[in-house]
Amino acid sequence: MLGRRRSSRPLRAEDDADLFDEDFQRKLDVLALVSRRVYAGRTRAERRSKKTGSGVEFADHREYAPGDDFRTLDWNVYQRTGRLLVRLFEEEEDLSVYVLLDQSESMGVRLGTGPSKLRYGKQIAAGLAYVALAGLDRVSVLSFTSQMEARLAPTRGKNRIFRVFDFLRPLEASGDTGLKDALRTFVAQNKRRGLALLISDLYDPAGFEEGIDQLRYAKFEPFVLHVTDPAEVEPRLHGDVRLVDPETGAARDVTVTPRLLARYREAHAAYRKRIADYCGEKHVPYHELSTDVPFDEAILGVLRRGGLVR
Repeated sequence: MLGRRRSSRPLRAEDDADLFDEDFQRKLDVLALVSRRVYAGRTRAERRSKKTGSGVEFADHREYAPGDDFRTLDWNVYQRTGRLLVRLFEEEEDLSVYVLLDQSESMGVRLGTGPSKLRYGKQIAAGLAYVALAGLDRVSVLSFTSQMEARLAPTRGKNRIFRVFDFLRPLEASGDTGLKDALRTFVAQNKRRGLALLISDLYDPAGFEEGIDQLRYAKFEPFVLHVTDPAEVEPRLHGDVRLVDPETGAARDVTVTPRLLARYREAHAAYRKRIADYCGEKHVPYHELSTDVPFDEAILGVLRRGGLVR
């Protein structure tokens, strides 16, 4: 995929010491406030799960089976239809939120003057974690490449955001992208289902579909947050350059012409559309987040479009 490649010119190192400074933290408070307004009237820390049990909110019926408690039979339905149906109820439980951040080598590439996708992804991850923590949800933050790399154990409460900062700040871009293997491991290691917020540039040579399907088939609720760099979407290259894949090291010498750039832009747009179309077909919320949009504006956009907070 061309979008995974960069020119051979040196990349400037990033210093993440100021990544979560006071200005960043003030913006987090605004995000938490807006999220409460957007979802006013919802009960915090009592989110509806898809699990059914002995709660008080009616969910559905199923056929009676020997051994079922007679007290759960819906006698009104029996009088009308003659069918023995058991009433099912929704259980209420804390919502588990998993923030999954791609830290593969392609996320660390900087082609322009803006932040790398990894630096931007860290801010998005911290912002979403704070919104969830402010809602009294149970939040875990994890990073991955072709495998699960690091994990912050589930935590709750706004004051725990500093643990999230400490977890995210030292993460460095390295390794290959392997969504299927990494997310299969995630599913196997996390039995408590919930929201899975996938933050990635989705540059996986094997494709992104099987990775997202790992979450879908295991009954997680995936949200795809596709991080893009304007310099990848509209590269400013010309003349003879060497393109290097940051993950495999494969290199190719090319002469960049207006026609070649036009073909590249078409291919990149088609790839982004493929992701959006796939997510739409599978009813997976999808948001493309460009690194030239301030992180708080990006998250507000997600929230206002009916994003991550129930």
